[in-house]
Amino acid sequence: MPANEVMSMNDIAEAFAWQASHAEQNGAPCTARVVRALGKLADGSTQTGARIASWQGLKLKDALPLRLAGGMHHLVLSGADNRLAQVYSGVLTDQAAIDVLVAELAATYDAQLLPWLDGPPQTNEAGRSASLMAGLLWLSGRLGPRFELFELGASAGVNTMMERYFYKLGGTEVGAAGSPMQIEPEWRGTAPPANSVAIDSICGCDQQIIDLSDPEAALKLKSYVWPDATERMARIDAAIALAEHNAPDLTEQDAADFVHLQLARPQAEGAVRTMVHSIMWQYMPAATQENITAAMERAGADATPERPLAWVALETDPATFRHELKVRYWNGTSEGKQPKLLAYAHAHGAWVEWLG
Repeated sequence: MPANEVMSMNDIAEAFAWQASHAEQNGAPCTARVVRALGKLADGSTQTGARIASWQGLKLKDALPLRLAGGMHHLVLSGADNRLAQVYSGVLTDQAAIDVLVAELAATYDAQLLPWLDGPPQTNEAGRSASLMAGLLWLSGRLGPRFELFELGASAGVNTMMERYFYKLGGTEVGAAGSPMQIEPEWRGTAPPANSVAIDSICGCDQQIIDLSDPEAALKLKSYVWPDATERMARIDAAIALAEHNAPDLTEQDAADFVHLQLARPQAEGAVRTMVHSIMWQYMPAATQENITAAMERAGADATPERPLAWVALETDPATFRHELKVRYWNGTSEGKQPKLLAYAHAHGAWVEWLG
């Protein structure tokens, strides 16, 4: 099925079934079983079920199945109810039994689950920084090693701390060797160039910031992580530890407004001003996407070799569902203005296929 048809899917059962299959294909069969069960709750027996049944938006574009999956996972992580742990651990695999269990939990915890439908999941994943760093390594060879970064859709700021991580990207190593965050995806293809990268500054924005120093907020972030992915949980814990020492620089703001402010700031000579983002572009309105693109292109027209501008994005191709690392840059020459596809990557950073 073409990607645009998937994202416009409006049948509830079909949307939950697609999301379950997608989770299964991405190594999360336990999550898939819970999502399949959640798709059977769309009735009037609970407030949560009634709201699912009357959902006005597009089910998959709004990430409806994953909103509710986060609420179910939270029951286990918070200690409210541990019964789903046997599903998440793979002990209980019978779908009929899981359907019954999920229905019981939905009835018992209706009031707690209902607010999870209020907003989309915030899946802040440090593994994606492997692709972003690879993009910076590639840019360093063209624009210089110093970067001023600003991130869109930063959520809890996990990737806004990417300068504190250590990376093993194929045969290329870069970053803080003693970091508690060790990023080492399965690397496919040649290694990215072993150029120097120095991040002078890094900040981020989100419409709903998650404060990693707040245990309740951090637990909510963990709830959106598929429980099959134990290595992702470990990365969240490492990010929390780093944030406790030095919180990421985050602003609660609309992405387009944030971009305009960042582009208006004075830029140090020799630093590459760079916008970065990962797996968030698809959730923004088309008007916001157009606003940001136009602002970057206008600023790019004024860029110089001494004050270049770059754009590093790991996002989903709507036609293929592949997650692509693309880079654009402006430096007063004819180079780099068109997007350059550097890599394909796993959505959560498990592997990177380097093309650059």
